Amino acid sequence: MIYLAHTGHRQFLGMVAGFLAWIVTMATTGLNEWRLWHVDDASVVTSGVAWVGIWRACFYSHVLPGAEHCRGLSILDAFVPVEISVAQVLMVLAVICGLAANVSAAVAVRMVYFSLEERKNIRLVFILAGSLYLLTGTFSMVPLVWNMNSVLANSTIDFPPEFHLPAAPVRQQVGSAIGVGLFASLLMFISGLLFLSYQYAWHSLRSDATRGPRGTSDQLRGPWTLAAMAHNSELPNEVNRGSDNPAFLIEKVS
Repeated sequence: MIYLAHTGHRQFLGMVAGFLAWIVTMATTGLNEWRLWHVDDASVVTSGVAWVGIWRACFYSHVLPGAEHCRGLSILDAFVPVEISVAQVLMVLAVICGLAANVSAAVAVRMVYFSLEERKNIRLVFILAGSLYLLTGTFSMVPLVWNMNSVLANSTIDFPPEFHLPAAPVRQQVGSAIGVGLFASLLMFISGLLFLSYQYAWHSLRSDATRGPRGTSDQLRGPWTLAAMAHNSELPNEVNRGSDNPAFLIEKVS
């Protein structure tokens, strides 16, 4: 049995960080505060600020029905800028890919803590989990940075009349959703690097390529294997052959 539980503590923390990052990524996808849209005319937009997300635009109003007025943004709408349309697709892919990364990470950590024998599977699962974490971070990072750049450039959006929002705001501000999403992407990258840096997986890769069959110097088996073999070789031959204890035989005869 291969005991590797002491080698996977960092990867366990990486799995926890990846799971938290996945939850934050889902929250970022649904938040409206990607852009804070400041307007001059407060006759309809009573708060003077509208929240523009990737799925809808909302603001508070005392004129329109309901305290909060929201209109949906669809990828098929012609007025929706390309960075928002891309964000709708990539953020959904990030959520799906993050789920697959967490499942792979859980399988990899289980293989370490329960000391399974199959080294090749350990290597492949760790590489898969790390790659999926990095891919998830990339999927979420691209739309977040793109939309943040559009906000800093004060890009306009030609909203239809039913949105009650001007095409050009007085000023724009980066919303809290972008900051939260960037933090989640950073956690995803850290988790991916932790899984890809699992040293025993790469030791197994090098040893399989150079040695072929497993030997007693396998990195995964550790020094205890050699120590146990040496200890067994030093035992008396009678013990190794399983001979009876002479003292027991004398007592039995008497």
